[in-house]
Amino acid sequence: MSNAILAMNDAAVGRRGVDRWALVGLSLSMLMPSLDTSIANAGLPALAAAFSASFQDVQWIVLTYLLAITTLIVSAGRLGDTIGRRRLMLIGIAVFTVASLLCGLAPTLGMLLVVRAAQGLGAAVMMALAVSFVGDTVPKDRAGSAMGLLGTMSAIGTTLGPSLGGLLIAGAGWSAIFLVNVPLGMLTLRLAYRHLPADRRSPKAESAGFDYAGTLVLTLTLAAYALAMTLGRGHFGVLNILLLFAAVLGAGAFLLIEANTASPLIRLAMFRDSTLRASLAMSALVSTVMMATLVVGPFYLVRALGLAAVSVGFVLSAGPLVSVLTGVPSGRVVDRFGTRRMTILGLAGIAGGAIGVSTVPTSLGVTGYIAPLIVMTASYALFQAANNTAIMTGIHPGQRGAIAGMLGLSRNLGLITGASVMGTVFTIGTASPDITTATPSAIAGGMRLTFAVATMLIIVALTLAVRSRSLTTRQPR
Repeated sequence: MSNAILAMNDAAVGRRGVDRWALVGLSLSMLMPSLDTSIANAGLPALAAAFSASFQDVQWIVLTYLLAITTLIVSAGRLGDTIGRRRLMLIGIAVFTVASLLCGLAPTLGMLLVVRAAQGLGAAVMMALAVSFVGDTVPKDRAGSAMGLLGTMSAIGTTLGPSLGGLLIAGAGWSAIFLVNVPLGMLTLRLAYRHLPADRRSPKAESAGFDYAGTLVLTLTLAAYALAMTLGRGHFGVLNILLLFAAVLGAGAFLLIEANTASPLIRLAMFRDSTLRASLAMSALVSTVMMATLVVGPFYLVRALGLAAVSVGFVLSAGPLVSVLTGVPSGRVVDRFGTRRMTILGLAGIAGGAIGVSTVPTSLGVTGYIAPLIVMTASYALFQAANNTAIMTGIHPGQRGAIAGMLGLSRNLGLITGASVMGTVFTIGTASPDITTATPSAIAGGMRLTFAVATMLIIVALTLAVRSRSLTTRQPR
């Protein structure tokens, strides 16, 4: 696998001034957490049988992991800026690897959930710091290609997860979906130890403290929001409202703490930068829309188009496959034509694809669904490479970890919000109390409304991109 990644590195960033083995380590650091986001889904039926648990109970194996990443990714990035990114990356990879081993050996569901949360902690560190290391390992004029490579590795992990999980479970049982990370983790740890650049910390960084109070409040706030968005599967009840209210109060408390602490977790002054504000907002909006394809798509394919489960799997894999094929080329296009133009072009493509999904009649069948989905996914790869490059280049090295964490947080919050809000919009659009029994025409109506709303969200993101004049961090060559 390392040879294949090495070849992708050569194609993505060339040889000039690049530590290719460091990029292999960073690529694996993106691949493994992404793989574990999707591979566990394939194991839920086997895990339910192994632990004599309900489907709702074993779903927390997936949810716990995502919650840990979402709530800790900003803290992980900021802690890397404080104690050294290389040091924390090594710790994160080790935690992820050991937790993967313990997941495979867990005797009870409760123990599995505990070590799954620890695995999410390691994943948060790896995902945040892999992005922040690009500025230390790749020349500035190749940053877009490197970002595209990391996006490709994330897509490969997401795509490979379900099929690899099914093969591993069939051959070696459910524990294999976690134990497969152990040799990969050991390889990644060795590469990171030998090839990541040493930490260069200033005296100011040495003396700076860590914002424990802000970290705790932010973690609890994000956990409350994530739970409010996921509990009840889009049907808001009293508990959801209370959790949202707690999240709002927590956000206010967090801002108050950050404004009055000497070493804030997030420096509020950074948000005076219109580029950063726009980029984070666009990332959240686009993630919300892209999540709709995963939440709503299966119902449309089964209930409206009448596809069998196997066919649905193939159709849904089209999106991640396009991401794999277009991630690296998108990064090279960003290096060539600049971040602002490619951000706008990517958003325009996503909007065009969303319009296609909302207007193409069901009479066109699978083709009418896949064609706009391919446009959306390829455009998303271009947007992600451009937006990530715009954020992560031209900033002070001491802020890379924190900003990479905020970028990951904006994406995860978008995914969580999309799963809940877009699912609710779809239910409203079907005008049916139970979408599992809704008619094909009702499902098609829900699909049209969902992606009409998605189009409006992308138009908002486009407006932000057009108005953000400073979004261009590199000029065309």
